[in-house]
Amino acid sequence: MYILLALVAAVAIGVGIHFALPRRSTRGVALAPAIAGAVAALAYGICTWSGLGEANALTWLITLVAAAVVSWFGTDAISRVRATRDAAVSKRLNLA
Repeated sequence: MYILLALVAAVAIGVGIHFALPRRSTRGVALAPAIAGAVAALAYGICTWSGLGEANALTWLITLVAAAVVSWFGTDAISRVRATRDAAVSKRLNLA
């Protein structure tokens, strides 16, 4: 049951990341929370399988930090690529 708390916390972090990063119009509102939730599930699973307890503070720290870092950089990278491609298409079609 602790994994649900970790996933809810990670998704909440992902929502915060969505609103903290620029270029919100280039991505959906669920991208950052989805990345954070997936990374948190993976990190939590790895931590518990490696022998760390479910209630261990290190498990929570690794899970939430990994979710925040990967979500931040992944969302930013996807937004940058989308903005670059949108600008290239706009230039190619003479829309700008």
